[in-house]
Formats: sequence, C-alpha cells, structure tokens
Amino acid sequence: MGFAVTDEQRALRSTVAEMMAKRSPEAAVRELMATDTGFDPAVWQELAAMGLLGLLISEEHGGAGAGPVEAGIVMEEMGAALLVSPYLSTAVLVPNLLAAAGDAQECAAVLPRIAAGELIANVAFAEDGSTRVPATIATSATAAGDAWRVTGCKDFVLDGRLAELTYVLAATDGGPAVFAVEANAPGVEITPLTTVDQTRKLCRIQFADTPARLVGNQGRGVEICGAALDSSAVALVSEQAGGARRAMEMAVEYAKTRFQFGRAIGSFQAVKHMCADMLLEAESAVSAARFAAESFARQAPSRIADLALAQAYCSDAFVFVAATNIQVHGGIGFTWEHPAHLYLRRARGDAQLLGSASWHRERYLQQIGA
Repeated sequence: MGFAVTDEQRALRSTVAEMMAKRSPEAAVRELMATDTGFDPAVWQELAAMGLLGLLISEEHGGAGAGPVEAGIVMEEMGAALLVSPYLSTAVLVPNLLAAAGDAQECAAVLPRIAAGELIANVAFAEDGSTRVPATIATSATAAGDAWRVTGCKDFVLDGRLAELTYVLAATDGGPAVFAVEANAPGVEITPLTTVDQTRKLCRIQFADTPARLVGNQGRGVEICGAALDSSAVALVSEQAGGARRAMEMAVEYAKTRFQFGRAIGSFQAVKHMCADMLLEAESAVSAARFAAESFARQAPSRIADLALAQAYCSDAFVFVAATNIQVHGGIGFTWEHPAHLYLRRARGDAQLLGSASWHRERYLQQIGA
C-alpha cells in the first residue's frame, strides 16, 4: 500500500514540529517531569488554539474531525520531542472512548470543553497488574435510584492527579459498562505510581461507593474500551516511531562530531554498524506506524492485525534504538545529565502501556488464524 501525503498533512507536521522545538526542548521536559502532574497550562492552551486538542473530535463538537493519519502525524512529532502533557489521555483516549460509546449527551457535554482546553479527562480500565482490559473486572457499579455508585481499584491510570473527569470501566448486573466519575467526588483516592518513565504520569485510583453516571449502555463496557484502546494505540505507535527516529538522529549526530584517535567515531566500523541497525529499526517503525494509521483510516478488514504487528514491532524497535543510542554515546550516555536515557525510559514505558510486545504478537497470530 502506498502512502499519499497531502499538502495539509505536510503543513500539519511542520507546524507541530516547530511548536515542539519551541515548547518541548530538553529543559522543559526535565522541568515538567519533576512535577507531580507534568502539566504546563500555557502549552495546553496553545495546543487548544492550534486545534490539536480537538483533532479527533468532530466539527459538531468544536473539533477538527480529523482521523488516525493526522493523529499519527501529531504524535510522531510529540514523541520525538518527548512532550510531557496529558495529550494521550485527554485528546486521544477520551474522544475515542466517547466515539465508541455513542452517548450523544455525554459527547455534547464533554468534547467541546476538551477541544477548547477547558477540561482534562482520562480513562481508567486496567486492573491487577495488566495494562489491558482485564478478563474479569473487579471494579463494580451498583444502581442507587437513578444514580450509580462505583467501588474498586484501577491501576496505571494516565494523568490521574491532573484529570477532572475519569471514565471508569466497571461490572454491573447488566454487564460491564463505562461510568463518568468526577475527580472531586467522595470516595476517590488517587495514589501516584513510581515508574521508570518520569515523563508519563501514572496513578492508581481507588473508588469507594463513589457517585458516577452511566455512559452509553450497560453490557458494552468491554467493547467500548477495547475499541478506544485500539484507536488510541494507533497514536501510541506513532509516538514510539517518532521517539525512535529522534534517538537515531541523536546517535548519528554524535557519531559525526565526537572525535577519538583523531577521527570521528562514526568512521569506526562497529559504530557504523550500530547506526545502520538503528536506522533500519527506526525507519521500519515509522513505516509500520503509518501503515497501521492508514489501515484504520480505511477501516481495512485487517486493521486489528496490522495494529497488533505494529505495536509489537514499534515497542521493540523504540527500546532497541534508544538503548543503542546510549551505547553510541558511551560513558556520557549513561549520565543523568544527558537526554539519551529519557528516550530509553519513554521507550520502556510505552512498550508496556497498552500491552506488552509478546501480547501483541499473540494477538496478531490470533487475528490471522495461525
């Protein structure tokens, strides 16, 4: 399948790359990752003004009505810059979840606020150490008249300390369902998690008889969350590809400018081979991510298999390139002061965020009937 890039898509990439260079340099990444929330209100409002927060939101609700290809372009550039923000949780996961839920009232109430930069929201689905939708959902919701109450615990929730609204997957008598919970509701306890990637803020959220409202229909919770995770994973693999590309460029630039024994280290065969391997992995990751985005944009019958393979490949490729980047830099690459380790940390985190590479390979085999 060929990739036809439009002038609008080129302009989008150029605009986002320019913004990332200005708003997400290494100094800004380090400053934000040291905070509890990893949030810069000025950058968030700039993303809203550029229409990036509403990229996946329909024009009816104040967004751009773009698709997975455009989201992939944006996430590639954000991944290259290691942007620290709740973009994935709020501007990607939540719009995809509400689109899958088909709740017109909830969409009308929430999506315009996200597009305008007025609301930060997230999705809580993972439990018991798994970063996918659990086979058995321990979190439960019970009806209390016309209202609902949610009780349970969710792990690995993106931007839990920052979000004002959380969409929670919970079991009910009528089957799994999605519920909206306000962050300031009684019974909500948020605990930050210590993870290897400090640029991505993950939390555990405990709900104890917490007031909630039903989103969509009972019995469709797993279906809704599954569709949202798949659509959002298209953006995640693009972020991984962008990060791999930037880590490869860092290594090549260093190999050209670092001299030992009177010559650039890039002239040594061992370093040449490492850089060549990095280029192969990074370029292949970009191709895989863009193929998956095109597949989802066309609603191809093979899109889930395409995505599973892209997730497995991009996860491994980003980790490999980021780790090899450190090797090319030698001793300085291992230091806290050098940015190379930040890419390896992001790569390790992304490789587990929506399922491990082995999980995606197993899914791919299932999809193709192997």
